[in-house]
Amino acid sequence: MTALPEYEVLAIQYATVQRRPAENFLIADLHEGSMPMSYCVWLIRGGGRTILVDTGFNAEAAVQRRRDFIRCPTEGLRDLGITPQDVDDIVITHLHYDHAGNAILFPKAQFHLQEKEMQAATGPDMRHKLCRHAYEVEDVVHMVRQNFRERVRFVNGDSAVAPGISLHLVGGHTRGLQIVRVHTARGWVVLASDAVHYYDNVVKAMPFPGVVDVPALIEAGERCLSLADSGDHVVPGHDPLVFDLFPAHPTVPGVVVLSAAPLRPSPLAEMAAPI
Repeated sequence: MTALPEYEVLAIQYATVQRRPAENFLIADLHEGSMPMSYCVWLIRGGGRTILVDTGFNAEAAVQRRRDFIRCPTEGLRDLGITPQDVDDIVITHLHYDHAGNAILFPKAQFHLQEKEMQAATGPDMRHKLCRHAYEVEDVVHMVRQNFRERVRFVNGDSAVAPGISLHLVGGHTRGLQIVRVHTARGWVVLASDAVHYYDNVVKAMPFPGVVDVPALIEAGERCLSLADSGDHVVPGHDPLVFDLFPAHPTVPGVVVLSAAPLRPSPLAEMAAPI
């Protein structure tokens, strides 16, 4: 049997925003203090492939949505020696503005997107202001154009991108949210994206308030745990704690190595998926 590749997985932070705990749980946590949010894209490389998970947003969107912009995600990639032309595949976990902006900057990559996500982002849900709040119409239109150019691979449920990299439909946060499972030197790591915004969304069994299906979002966190080798192998999509727990890249600021063991146990270390 051929051994699976062991991929390097990096988180690249590109923006932040200050928030309160009450904003990050479906039922408000009334504790005082701050609970900031981190915005990242994720790089997977190895086995002769360069794969990006999500594309972030740009400086203009940061101004419009009052986010603290650090850099374009492409700048983080360039600091790692990767140009947009080098990216073979881009997994779009969902089409929200902070995950599907900047796609236009990658001229050669094939996009991997759940069919349900495209249907939702171009369908009747978008008639409602609340439902479309986290989408940018130009990001969605760009993906439609890429489909006409045969650059979108639609996924229905679970699917492989490459040996040792798989996509899994979980829904909950959006109708077509998908997570990414990656084989690394330390085992199977799950990039949870918005299935788990913060570690505490799982620890407290209280999901993030951006939701289309509450039970599905709770179960999405459980699915992440079931696909990972341990709770320490689940990486939340927006928790700044990730940048404290994992080793910093030796030369590029704002980048941590998720394929390396965390420096100390994560809040999910002792958790397991329900049987």
